[in-house]
Amino acid sequence: MATKETVQYGAAEPRPGETKEGLLAEAAELRRQIRHHEYQYYVLDDPEVSDAEYDALTNRLRAIEALFPEEVPDDSPTRRPGGYVAPGFTQVRHQIPMLSLGNVYSAQEMRDFDRRIRASLPQDAAVEYVMEPKIDGLACSLIYEKGRLVLASTRGDGQVGENVTANVRTIRSIPKRLTVPAGEPVPDRLDVRGEVYMSREAFWKLNEERTEAGGTEFANPRNAAAGSLRQLDPAVTEKRDLGFFAYYLVGPAEPPTQAECLRTLEKYGFTTPEHWCVAKDADAILAFIAAHEQRRRTLAYDTDGAVAKLNAVWEQKLLGATGKDPRWAIAYKYPPEQARTKLEDIVIQVGRTGVLTPAAVLTPVKLSGSTVSRATLHNEDFIREKDIRIGDTVVINKAAEIIPEVLSVVKELRPADAQPFSMPAECPECGWPAVRKEGEAAYRCTNPHCPALGREGLIHFTSRDAMDIEGCGPALLNQLLAAGLVKTPADLYSLTKEQLIQLDRMGEKSADNLLQAIAKSRDAGLDKLLFALGIRHVGAKGGRILAERFGPMEALMAADKETLAACKDIGDVIAGSIVTWFANPANQELLRRLAEAGVKMVMERRQENEQHVFFHKTLVFTGTLPTLDRATAQAMARAAGANVTGSVSKKTDYVVAGEAAGSKLDKARALGVAVLDEERFLELLRGGAAGTAAPTPAPAGDAAAETSPAPGPRTDGGMDPLF
Repeated sequence: MATKETVQYGAAEPRPGETKEGLLAEAAELRRQIRHHEYQYYVLDDPEVSDAEYDALTNRLRAIEALFPEEVPDDSPTRRPGGYVAPGFTQVRHQIPMLSLGNVYSAQEMRDFDRRIRASLPQDAAVEYVMEPKIDGLACSLIYEKGRLVLASTRGDGQVGENVTANVRTIRSIPKRLTVPAGEPVPDRLDVRGEVYMSREAFWKLNEERTEAGGTEFANPRNAAAGSLRQLDPAVTEKRDLGFFAYYLVGPAEPPTQAECLRTLEKYGFTTPEHWCVAKDADAILAFIAAHEQRRRTLAYDTDGAVAKLNAVWEQKLLGATGKDPRWAIAYKYPPEQARTKLEDIVIQVGRTGVLTPAAVLTPVKLSGSTVSRATLHNEDFIREKDIRIGDTVVINKAAEIIPEVLSVVKELRPADAQPFSMPAECPECGWPAVRKEGEAAYRCTNPHCPALGREGLIHFTSRDAMDIEGCGPALLNQLLAAGLVKTPADLYSLTKEQLIQLDRMGEKSADNLLQAIAKSRDAGLDKLLFALGIRHVGAKGGRILAERFGPMEALMAADKETLAACKDIGDVIAGSIVTWFANPANQELLRRLAEAGVKMVMERRQENEQHVFFHKTLVFTGTLPTLDRATAQAMARAAGANVTGSVSKKTDYVVAGEAAGSKLDKARALGVAVLDEERFLELLRGGAAGTAAPTPAPAGDAAAETSPAPGPRTDGGMDPLF
C-alpha cells in the first residue's frame, strides 16, 4: 500500500467512468491488502492499521463482490475466517470450524440483523438473544478428555490452528481438570471455545519491563496476548499473566440454549464473560450495547464491542453460516475513540532506569472524556516507521483505553516546514552521552548519577506498589528535591516537621500525615523494598520471590549469580542485574542508611491460623465499601490466609459487597455464594474461628439478567459453526 491512512469506502455503486474491469481490479488489490494486514495481525502480532481501517477494506471488498458474485475466488478473505497458522508450531485441525463474526457499526444495522433473523426462522419461533461483551483477545479451543485438558489450539485460519497446549497450561484461569459436580458424569470429550486476553495492568507492566530491557513495546493488550500465547518457551508465557473467558462448548450433551451453555461452563470451573444477559428484541440488544459502552472503561480488560447470539441452538443450526460468518450471531463494534490534533513538539523524558522516551506535545484535544495534551511515541523506531514530524496533524487514540498514543499521521495536511525528529546524542537532564545498544530499541543515559534517575527513582520508591508512602507524589518530591531536602530514598526518613512546613501548600496537618506515612512505610517488608529500589528487571513479583527465597537482605546480597538464576522465574538476566546492583558502592551506602532509619529488611513469615474462617477460602470484593478501600480489604483477607480473586464462580466461598456491587453480586446470589457486607467481613476477620460464618444481607445491586446455571453439554457431533 502506498499509504496507511484510513480509507472509508461507500457502497459499491459504480461511479461515473467505473467499469466492471476496474472494479474487479480494485477487488483484487483489496484482497492483497487484506491478506497483508491479516499476516501482520495474526502472525506477526504487529498490525499496521486500526481495526476500523481493516474493516473498511473488508466491507468495500464485500460490496464489490456482491455486484459480481460469479467472479469471487474461493480463497477470497471474505469466504474464510481471518488468521494464519504461524511458523514454529505444530498444526491442529479443528473438528468443527472456528468461524469469525460479522460486524455491524450502527443501531440500524443491528435492527436489520434482528429482522433478518426473524424473517429466516419459522413464524412461530420464539426469538431471543444472549448478549455478551466482545473480548479483545485471541480465540482459542480447549479439548478435554475424561475431564482433563489434553489439547489447546488457536483459531488459525478457522480450519487449522496452532498447537499451544504447553502455553495454555500456564494460564491460571483455565482449569486443568473440569470441576464436575458430584453425581454427574464426566464428559468423555469437550471442546471449549473462548478468548485468551491480557488485562490492562498486566499489559502496562509487560511494556514497562520491555522498555527497561531496551525492547519494543506491544501496541495494545490484544497484541500482547497473542505474542505471549505464541511463545516457544512456556516459561515466558507463564510470566505474562494471561486470562481466559469461555463462551461456547462442544461435547456429548449440547445445551439447548447459549445461556445454558454459559452456565454449564461456569459449573465446570470456567470464567464466562461478565454482564452477559438474555435480550428479547432489538430494543433490549441496543440497551445492552449502550450500557456496556459506559461500563467497559471500568473493566480490567479491553472489550471493543458487544456480541449478539441467537439463544436457541436449534435456531442456530437452522440458520447455519456463510463461508466465513455464522448467520445467527453478530458483533457490534464501537467506533474507534480517536481524535485529530497538531503535534507541536517532541520532548524527551528520562525514566528511573535511564531510558530516554520521546513524547508528543499536542494541541489539547478532547478524547474519551478527558483532555489530552501529551502522547507516547515509544521509541526512535516507532517515530521512523510512522514518519512522524513536528508540525504534523496526527490521529491519536488511547491504547488500552487509557494511555494516549499517536496512531498515524494525516500526511495530506503536512505543512512544508514539518521537521523530522532525531533522538538526542546527549541526555537532556545531565548532558552525558545517550547510547543505543545493539539489539535494543531504547536510548539510555550513561551517567549513573543522572538527576532524572534520582527523581524518577524517588517517585517509584514512594508509589503504592512499592513503599506506598501516601501523599508523597511527584509534585511534592519535586519540591523536596528543589529545596535540597531529599536526594535519595534514605533522606525521606530524616525529614522533620519543621522542614516540611516551609514548603508550598504544606500545613502542619499535612506535614504530620506525611511523616506518619513515611514512618508506616518502614514496615512494608523486604518484598516491597526490593521492588521499590528499582533494580533493573526486578518487578513486584520478582521482589516477592527473592524475599521469600532468601529472607533477610544480607542473605540476598551474599548470593552469587548462579544461586540467584536457579530461583524459579529469575533466570540469568535478572540474576546478573541483581548482582550488578548490589556491587555498586552507592547502592550499598543507600541500604546502610535505610537500615539505620529502621526500614525492615526481612521477610516476616506470617503465622497462619488454619482455624480462621477465611483460611484457604476464596474471596471476591465488589462495589465500594463504606470505610475500607478495596486494596486494604484484600490485603486484610490475604493476611488471614484467604485467596482473593477478581471473578465469581462456583469455587468462590465469599463475596464481600459494597455499594454499586453490580453483576458480581448478582452472580454470587445466582450461584448461592455467601455474601458479606463490610461490617460482617470485619467481624469474621476479628473472630477468626472457622464454622462461625453466616452471611448477612449485602447492599442490593441492579437486578440481574438471566444468569443462573443449568446443566447440559452436547450429544451429537453436529457441524454447526462455532467461534
